[in-house]
Amino acid sequence: MVEPTETAPVHPLVSVVIPAYNAAGFIARAVDSVLAQTYQRCEIRVVDDGSTDDTVRILETYGDALQVIRQPNGGLSNARNRGLAAAEGEYVAFLDADDRWLPDKLARQVAILEARPDIGFCSTRTRVEAPDGTCVGEWSCPHLEGTLLQTLFLRNGSIPGSGSGVMVRRQLFAVVEPFDETLRSLEDIDLWMRLAAVTGYVCLDEPLTVIVKHPDSMSRNLEVMRAAALRVMRKNRHLLPPKEQNRLWQAGYASVLADYAKWEYRAGRRGRAMGHLLEGLVRAPRQRGRMIAGLLLAMVRGETL
Repeated sequence: MVEPTETAPVHPLVSVVIPAYNAAGFIARAVDSVLAQTYQRCEIRVVDDGSTDDTVRILETYGDALQVIRQPNGGLSNARNRGLAAAEGEYVAFLDADDRWLPDKLARQVAILEARPDIGFCSTRTRVEAPDGTCVGEWSCPHLEGTLLQTLFLRNGSIPGSGSGVMVRRQLFAVVEPFDETLRSLEDIDLWMRLAAVTGYVCLDEPLTVIVKHPDSMSRNLEVMRAAALRVMRKNRHLLPPKEQNRLWQAGYASVLADYAKWEYRAGRRGRAMGHLLEGLVRAPRQRGRMIAGLLLAMVRGETL
């Protein structure tokens, strides 16, 4: 007589990590977009980062469809890392509480990671919306300038969807530290740089991720974002091949200064903006000189940028 055997539990293949802080106005839309995925072998872990609104009450209405981790407010990176530490899936997909996915997003990403063991993380082309749902553009897959790592130094925002678009093999976090909790911004770009140094990446050229762009977020956080961007450039410089740690890195650093100079200028801080441009010109006169000179001239003339 053959003894019956117990069926081994099927562990979730994808862990979805959603950090949420005072997200009552939109958390249901994010969670619903995960529940509507055509790929269903996943777990949802929402980290409530000390919300004081109705976020937790709304999450409780989902019952066992998700797991809620409650903690005192520790910031975005801390909340993502808390969810990551609790994840049981082979893959981890991150989703910010005010963004959402289209139904085939997880299925398409799982398929590429299953087929390509050389690929450690992936993202998708991304639709960008205003808070009212109006489409304001698309975030395209990157045109690589050399390797992905080199491209990220030259154009920090190369990975579309970023914190809402990426799926990564969880085993990589045994090699690469998770989100840097000392950064107050650009913690996602910092992690993508470190992942790009050890594994392959692919972008699915389908708009399967939807992110919300808040018009005042850049101007409100300009100082924090600029300081974080420059710190990320400095702390990860060693990841580049030795021959690229001067010329390419300086060109990338100058590009970051130029980007934030434009935002400073739009915020009415023309003196600070021109100061950033002059520093960039000193750092990379050959690689970025023409671009920076054009920006300086436009600022002197008072043109709209």
